[in-house]
Amino acid sequence: MKKLFLMLTCLLAVAVVGAQSLEEIVKKYSQANMLDKVGSLKTIKITGSMDMMGQAIPVEIWMKNPDKIKSVTSVNGQEIIQAFDGVKGYSVNPMMGSSEPVEMSADDAKQIQRNNMFQNYMVNYLKNGQLTLEGEESVNGTPAHKVKATLEGGMTLNMFIDKTSNLLVKTSATVNSQGMEVVVDSYPSDYKEVSGLFLPMKTKTSLQGMEFVQTYSKVEVNIPMEDSIFKLK
Repeated sequence: MKKLFLMLTCLLAVAVVGAQSLEEIVKKYSQANMLDKVGSLKTIKITGSMDMMGQAIPVEIWMKNPDKIKSVTSVNGQEIIQAFDGVKGYSVNPMMGSSEPVEMSADDAKQIQRNNMFQNYMVNYLKNGQLTLEGEESVNGTPAHKVKATLEGGMTLNMFIDKTSNLLVKTSATVNSQGMEVVVDSYPSDYKEVSGLFLPMKTKTSLQGMEFVQTYSKVEVNIPMEDSIFKLK
């Protein structure tokens, strides 16, 4: 009986030690991704491509501390642009029949801001009470913490954080597209330190049976970047 009691006590101790709070998980995630160093930078420019259906589509992303961001995707000689100038968000999408900037909705503007590395949204979500710890799941054989973020407009985002490396290994977002709920799964990988940043150089995304891969090829920091770059209107 004493041995049984001792074993149960040890198992309980291991469980308590192994359990991590949401705050601890977010802290380790921020440390693993070197997010504390990002704030000391002034600008970030990322050059890469989106491989979709065998076609490599060039992508450029500009970011300026603290809240400006712009992305340009070139498709068949036409540029799809999304930008947030620090106050408002605008988009240009000639594929939809318009080459003039259109102001984004508040929710769409917040969505593009979530891609800004100068904004540590994981910490912001935690402060705003938008995060919940949903237990653990395995992602391609990797044990991961499942953290759920409840976002604007009813959107939910599940983030799967590797229990060992504390890096993001999967995101699963439920978004509203033309009145229909669509699940978008992304798998970041090939993490590398480049120019003082720690980034997933490759991200595979699946959406409604389609799959595309985003790859970063060049990362530049603290390069000159005028505010006018982010103003589309």
